[in-house]
Amino acid sequence: MVWSGTWVAERLGVELIGGEELPGLLGLALRRNPKRAHLLVSNVLGKHVPQRPGVVYGAGFSLGLRVRDLLGPDEAARSVVVGYAETATGLGHSVADGLGFAPYLHSTRRPVDGVASAGGFEESHSHATSHLLLPEDPKFLAGDGALVLVDDEFSTGNTVLNTIRDLHERFPRERYVVVALVDMRSADDLGRLADFAREIGARVDLVTGAAGTVRLPEGVLEKGQALVAAHETAYETAHESAQTPPDAPVPAPRAPRTAPVRVGLGWPSAIPDGGRHGFLAPHAAALDDALPAMTERLTAALGDARRVLVLGFEELMYAPLRLAVALEDAGRDVSYSTTTRSPVLAVDDPGYAIRTRLVFPAHDEPADGPGERYAYNVAGGGFDAVVAVVDSVADTPELHAPDGLLAQLAAHIPHVVLAVVPSYVPSYGAEPVPEAHPTPRTTTATYAHEAAPSHAHEAAPAHEAGARAGAAEVAHAHEAATRAHDARRAAVSPATHAQAAPEAVQAPERSSMLPEPLRGPAFSSYAPEEVGWLLQDLSDVELEAPTEEREEAIQSGGAHYAESLPVEYQPSDRYQELFHAALETSAARIARAVGTVTETVLAEKTGTPVLVSLARAGTPVGVLMRRWAQARHGLDLPHYAVSIVRGRGIDANALRWLAAHHDPADVVFVDGWTGKGAITRELADAIEEFQRAEGITGFDPEIAVLADPGSCVRTYGTREDFLIPSACLNSTVSGLISRTVLRADLVGPDDFHGGKFYRELAGADVSNVFLDAVAARFDEVADDVATEVKELLAADRTPTWEGWAAVERISEEYGIHDVNLVKPGVGETTRVLLRRVPWKILAQRGAGADLAHVRLLAEQRGVPVEEVDGLPYTCVGLIHPQFTRGATGADGKAVVSQ
Repeated sequence: MVWSGTWVAERLGVELIGGEELPGLLGLALRRNPKRAHLLVSNVLGKHVPQRPGVVYGAGFSLGLRVRDLLGPDEAARSVVVGYAETATGLGHSVADGLGFAPYLHSTRRPVDGVASAGGFEESHSHATSHLLLPEDPKFLAGDGALVLVDDEFSTGNTVLNTIRDLHERFPRERYVVVALVDMRSADDLGRLADFAREIGARVDLVTGAAGTVRLPEGVLEKGQALVAAHETAYETAHESAQTPPDAPVPAPRAPRTAPVRVGLGWPSAIPDGGRHGFLAPHAAALDDALPAMTERLTAALGDARRVLVLGFEELMYAPLRLAVALEDAGRDVSYSTTTRSPVLAVDDPGYAIRTRLVFPAHDEPADGPGERYAYNVAGGGFDAVVAVVDSVADTPELHAPDGLLAQLAAHIPHVVLAVVPSYVPSYGAEPVPEAHPTPRTTTATYAHEAAPSHAHEAAPAHEAGARAGAAEVAHAHEAATRAHDARRAAVSPATHAQAAPEAVQAPERSSMLPEPLRGPAFSSYAPEEVGWLLQDLSDVELEAPTEEREEAIQSGGAHYAESLPVEYQPSDRYQELFHAALETSAARIARAVGTVTETVLAEKTGTPVLVSLARAGTPVGVLMRRWAQARHGLDLPHYAVSIVRGRGIDANALRWLAAHHDPADVVFVDGWTGKGAITRELADAIEEFQRAEGITGFDPEIAVLADPGSCVRTYGTREDFLIPSACLNSTVSGLISRTVLRADLVGPDDFHGGKFYRELAGADVSNVFLDAVAARFDEVADDVATEVKELLAADRTPTWEGWAAVERISEEYGIHDVNLVKPGVGETTRVLLRRVPWKILAQRGAGADLAHVRLLAEQRGVPVEEVDGLPYTCVGLIHPQFTRGATGADGKAVVSQ
């Protein structure tokens, strides 16, 4: 087997000197860093090289066992562990577990508002140097027990000495223990630790898993930089010429880009996401209790995936590691690694430690500004699935962007699962921090300690030599610790456990604090009492794209229509004249349909109806139904607008909000009209799925519509296919609100679907003109409504779905073979002309004024109108069935304008 440091060693003359076990623990790569040429790449750390999670956790845990033996049980019980960001945050936490679930804190490069720093230091060779210590408890580091500092590599010792010097001035103590996977100090540095200990008057021990040194030839920094530059220039040149070099750092995509699956972990709210603000034994106990349920959720999300990578995120190493260990214990073939800030050259060569590199933008709004981030040895790893674990601060649009981490993973791994751990926020002034040193408890994980070998160092000072142990001693410590850990779980009394972690309860998988509905005039031009929008405001997000680009992306399968918005159609003077003329002639007919559908609902609902319109076409109808009930019966019906998306279902968070504020049995879903009934079926399926998943019952999936020309519903105002003027325009007749948006980088699991308020179109807004014109006719149609409702309530209103049958027939007759491209009825045909790329319009022979606006739009867009006989609708719009334009879009899906 080729050593993964061969490539660098041969080209730069770098030598790794040490025991036989050292090449198995370390490989070599070249940094893209002006301060240091080479990078020691650990095979057991779980940062750059995917490794079995049991090996990664066991490497740190066994070091913790040795520190416990070094200190003795009494002093170990008073010790505190500090790890280094970003590379050693998980290692340090694992050491703290092995030490006896000691209080743990890691440094961070992420400042947190309101959290005071308890210390800070610099890492001179790093590309990002500032470290902060931000414990929730200001006294976290003030004890008299040993301070254990954990890093992956002990090289010059500068980082550790800087830390101890800073902390010793603030919180002096008598003993420090430095822990590292490998001790790679040069001969010149070996005595510095002992000299420093004498300087500060404290004992400093060293515990490492292996030792050696790196011999660097003269001028290695300059040679390394030149080699990096030459290699990357060669790759870029080959890439520009469409030739892939044999050692390319990113292999060709292996998997089609598929949308990631988001899984709710149910991470307990009282458990920190890691050691950024401190992690105590009660937190460890609560995490042990929660892991089985979280593992079940991940297992379900992974399906039958065979080889799984759990990918952590920069400083977030411990949480994904424990999840990975739990999956491994459950029988999965699991590897573990994390993303990183560290820029490293990637060379796809067996003798090089970093074979592939994925590059993506930072997605946690870092304090030092945006920049590139990396995932190494992930592409080309042969994984069937990846679980990307991030904290909620990092669950941002950048994560879901077309060049973001999830998209990069999806290009190379067939199944991408996103698991978000809630970012822990310190709660000052609330409950006191739990006791820092309760009796330790065990964990149920298994540990692979063979990954952390030990040996004696001939030139080591006495304290260092005493802390090193042979393989036999490590094995003995492992056995003893396993027995001890089994006893520790029983040793924690229920009373102690309950008192120590009173808040460690299961958190809901979604936010229970959904926002209140948006209302005008802040959102929409409707009066605030007329409708509450269960949407999130995306007014400041650029979502519009040219119609042709959207059509290409939608038909190619690269986009869903709800991931972008069409450019808002601005009507010509002639078209506006048609709208007003149509409104004048049809207002009474619309008022009669409004009255009929409203009275039917009132007659058949036992309680007070709660109108829930399907935004946005249903919203003007919902407002009119509310006005009718108020004008004719003095009823003040609640009215909300929610999003439903074909192929994606109804907004489940909106349903949760409604169920929390109203009886679901009172909800009446409202829409403008039916075409072929796709949304009717979508709603029925979505409600069934919601009730099965949530256990919330009572919602009736029946839709009440103004017009039902397709015979798809039981509750309607008319089944005639006539012009409803609210279909003639877009937002300017719908409260200046866009069609709803559902896109992964904008809408999270706890968010309502999105929508835009086009305030800038206020001058062209006729939303209230339309409502007022129709409402003004209520009195004159009241008698006709009473007669029609009496007849309807006695009639058989069972849907015949004749519209769907007609659409299927038309799809085949015209060679389209896709019912989604056939839009029946005046309203849907108008939408085709306003938002899509129309192919042709089928018009019922002899149709008159109802089609005047359709004919005008068709003329303006150069679309032929074909008059036909036997059409069950007044008209049908056909979307161009083979429209291609090479458009691309966000996430490979959503089209954005340039």
